[in-house]
Amino acid sequence: MMRGKFSVLVAGAIVFAALILLPLGGGVHAASKVIHFKFAHIFPPPAKHSRICEAFVKELEERTGGRIKTRYFGGGSLLKPPGMAKGIEMGIADMGFAHVEYSPGRFPVTEVCDLPLGYPSGWVSNHVVNDFYQKFKPKEWSKLKVLWMHASTPNVMITTKPVRKLEDLKGLTIRAPGRVGNTVSALGASPAPMPIMEVYDALAKGVVQGVNTPFETLKTFRFAEVAKYTTASWQVGNVYTFYVAMNKRSYEKIPPDLKGIFDELCGEYKEKFALMWNSVDFDGKDFAAKKGVKIMHLSPEQVARWKKVTAPVIDAYVSDMVKKGYAEKEVRGWISYLRERIDFWTKKQIDYRITSPTGPDQMRP
Repeated sequence: MMRGKFSVLVAGAIVFAALILLPLGGGVHAASKVIHFKFAHIFPPPAKHSRICEAFVKELEERTGGRIKTRYFGGGSLLKPPGMAKGIEMGIADMGFAHVEYSPGRFPVTEVCDLPLGYPSGWVSNHVVNDFYQKFKPKEWSKLKVLWMHASTPNVMITTKPVRKLEDLKGLTIRAPGRVGNTVSALGASPAPMPIMEVYDALAKGVVQGVNTPFETLKTFRFAEVAKYTTASWQVGNVYTFYVAMNKRSYEKIPPDLKGIFDELCGEYKEKFALMWNSVDFDGKDFAAKKGVKIMHLSPEQVARWKKVTAPVIDAYVSDMVKKGYAEKEVRGWISYLRERIDFWTKKQIDYRITSPTGPDQMRP
């Protein structure tokens, strides 16, 4: 009898010890383990681009029952824009937000999306760049886990001097990094690839006389306070292809029962970002009007001239990629695909009656 009780006690002690020593990766402890991530962002905290990522972080915690908690670092406080991709790869941040032009040469295939192809709106550009990534899955992203792609609204010329015609750009220094700088150069201005956070002071001090960015930056970065002219040159406006990417090792830490929740949420935020980018252009335009910014539109003659002088930028990209070892037919295939998707999503936006401050007349309010 005593021996039986003793055996039960020993067995119980063994089970208890096994539970105590159970690895954190499985069983009882796996359900309660909290995963901690860091999310790095380059936009100021008040910007909608920042707030939507904060909403993603909050919703991720709610949907996972608190099992994934993420610290949010806005305004380049954890990683500066040029170091974002490398910083995510190294694990300084688990997730991060930036655009490909901050890492010149690292994402050469994806840079094709930034060419002046006539994107009419942010809603269109967001869908197009996601289609491109899903279609071609460029190997240049192999060191990162892409959560979703997104893109700015088309660039316009925000300047301290009026720009009504091509000749008005001569002698001006315009902030424009990477492929966007090539477009600015083709238009006759001098590109300056400075970080976006430095542009306000540079405009105020006359270091640069303009910035080739979307309407939304008139408010987001308060350029309307220091640059009083905007030329709505969306017909040749590049977009900036942005990404929200993750460290691969960090993604692998997510337990199987949470991965589905995580992936589904990322899918939902693709469309939320498209609508967000579309809305911020209206915010920027409205803010500019309050600050007395004069908004000018190109005449049909000027549109034709601007398109003609920027066309070689596209050919130059093709030549660059051929030198890197890509077949010309393949590169031109990317461009053809992008143009086809721009037409497709432009028609969709008009059908859905989603208005934008740029684009053809049917798209504007």
